[in-house]
Amino acid sequence: MRYYHIIIPYYDPQAYQRMDLVHALNCPNSSSLPIDSSPSSTTPLPILPFSRLFLPSNLAMARDAHRPPFLLLLLLLLELAVGSVERTPLILPLQRHHGESTRASAQSNRFVYRRHLQKEEDSSRPNAHMRLYDDLLTNGYYTTRLYIGTPPQEFALIVDSGSTVTYVPCSSCEQCGNHQDPRFQPDQSSTYAPLKCNPDCSCNSDLNQCTYERQYAEMSSSSGVLGVDSISFGPDSQLPPQKATFGCENSETGDLYSQHADGIMGLGRGQLSIVDQLVDQGVISDGFSLCYGGMEVGGGAMVLGAFGTYPGGMVFAKSDPVRSPYYNIDLKEITVGGKALKLDPKVFDRRHGTVLDSGTTYAYLPEQAFTAFRDAVIGELHSLKQIPGPDPNYKDICFGGAEKEVSQLSKSFPDVEMVFGNGQKLHLSPENYLFKHSKVEGGYCLGVFQNGKDPTTLLGGIIVRNTLVTYDRHNNRIGFWKTNCSELWQQLDLIRAPSPAPTLPPSPSNSSSSLAPALPPLAGQIEVGVITFDMAINVTYEILKPHLNEVAKYIAQELDIDFQQVHIMNVTDKGNYTLVRLAIYPAGSDKFMSNAFAMDIINRLAEHRVKLPDDLGSYQLLEWNVEPPSNRSWWQRHFIGVLIGTIMVVILSISVLLIYLRKKRNAGPNTYRPVDAPVPEQELQPI
Repeated sequence: MRYYHIIIPYYDPQAYQRMDLVHALNCPNSSSLPIDSSPSSTTPLPILPFSRLFLPSNLAMARDAHRPPFLLLLLLLLELAVGSVERTPLILPLQRHHGESTRASAQSNRFVYRRHLQKEEDSSRPNAHMRLYDDLLTNGYYTTRLYIGTPPQEFALIVDSGSTVTYVPCSSCEQCGNHQDPRFQPDQSSTYAPLKCNPDCSCNSDLNQCTYERQYAEMSSSSGVLGVDSISFGPDSQLPPQKATFGCENSETGDLYSQHADGIMGLGRGQLSIVDQLVDQGVISDGFSLCYGGMEVGGGAMVLGAFGTYPGGMVFAKSDPVRSPYYNIDLKEITVGGKALKLDPKVFDRRHGTVLDSGTTYAYLPEQAFTAFRDAVIGELHSLKQIPGPDPNYKDICFGGAEKEVSQLSKSFPDVEMVFGNGQKLHLSPENYLFKHSKVEGGYCLGVFQNGKDPTTLLGGIIVRNTLVTYDRHNNRIGFWKTNCSELWQQLDLIRAPSPAPTLPPSPSNSSSSLAPALPPLAGQIEVGVITFDMAINVTYEILKPHLNEVAKYIAQELDIDFQQVHIMNVTDKGNYTLVRLAIYPAGSDKFMSNAFAMDIINRLAEHRVKLPDDLGSYQLLEWNVEPPSNRSWWQRHFIGVLIGTIMVVILSISVLLIYLRKKRNAGPNTYRPVDAPVPEQELQPI
């Protein structure tokens, strides 16, 4: 007997994870339905009332020509019988069918078929090179830029390997939050088309368009309709725009409603995954890579498509697509300070196994593994004291008195290793399992938590900071390469140098049609002397001119810097908008800014996290530049200014002197009197 589409609630109040909850239990044509995953064979199956299993919406999915006619007739008769009497629950046994129609064998055959087709041509296919923005712990996620439609409409999407559907808010959405970018307008795209209703999807009430619905572990949800449009991947991509199916949201709840990012970019396994769609079209090879920036750095890189040659020293772990629908790895052991935790390797192989999820912030271990890991870390800390966490609502495990520099944390905290089934080891530095205490300088907290009562091991983004993670789906493995993700472009020579941004936008009133300027990483500990950038503000010069100081103050306030650091360099009237060039200098007597600080400022501007008052309109970041601190002395830097000031003082002094002499000459030495004017008598003084 086959299984049907059932939503299983799963909730861990401590887990800040975006892990899909919609499970397709061996549903017919499941590979083409808008679903995200299926549980393992060991997952207990729920028993539902018969009336919930066979509603008309479920029967719509049952229109499969391969289903035996007598089964359809039997289901229909049973439904009618139940509808004619009081609906008492009818308990049906759900048993996994291991024939060739199972999801497991279907997926396995699909992957084998794909590998057979690709063979050795993977390395010759172009890649979509994309930049990552935001910060793992500040925002809870990383985003990339995706451009949908013709002309392209820009969206900031969370990269999520645990989801399959890519979706953005639709202009018709009645329950969508205020996000980073304007909502998608289907009627403004000349290439948009709704995905018409078919037997392989759920349909809307009008039965004319496919729909999707997603629920997540933190109890947020998204639902809407499916459409097809041209999708482009930004200025650094070798891949031209491609047709792809995506979701246009009509409703969102929970964190999806309140988050700043626009939506989700689904990278998981499934027919609606953007990766699967591009692979099935033959435009990229079967794989993708993510590289998250380190602590206090943020940003990173993403590549859709496989590498021609993998970096030397990359560590690989097996990933079984049949074992679990998520990207799993065969973790066998964890060592802390060189000592293996006393655990049965099977502890990491329960339920979904060990899952790698880019949409999850922290790491979550089964209870037994978490306890052993926590105790082992604490046992290695001899000079640090345990302190309360930053949020009293959570029982974070935190320590004070550690080194302030991230690069020096290994002096206080032990190194950790993950050992895979093939014997290869992934080294984790302290930044891969700690996060900074927000209220105590030199304080750090464990970024590894207990996964409630769920026996799944869930590894979020914190585990792979400053690590290139390659999802080699073609060979059913995941690779790890420790590197500085801020320097990934240079190290792998993946992309050309970022092209300069256009001088002016095509239309600042429709900024979604212009691509944001590329953000090349600032490698190493670069000292930044000044940041300059051009903004197109969508108001006329006459309106903006009286408020230029306000603009500078708002920018300083939004960037959390001093007002004196922001200088307006130039203002140009461009008709229906105003071009403003600004510069940001180091604070006070500082000679430079750190590269992390500079990139944070640039990212905030590029991602429109700087909000101007409504009466000053919106803006588009056109171009930016950073310059190192000047090596000249104070006199060399200010010679011209001092010279001009001295000349002005001299000219002013001479002018004042000339005016004084002129007045004195006009007055003369004595006052003129007529000859016959009476002279007052003067008393004679004795000789």
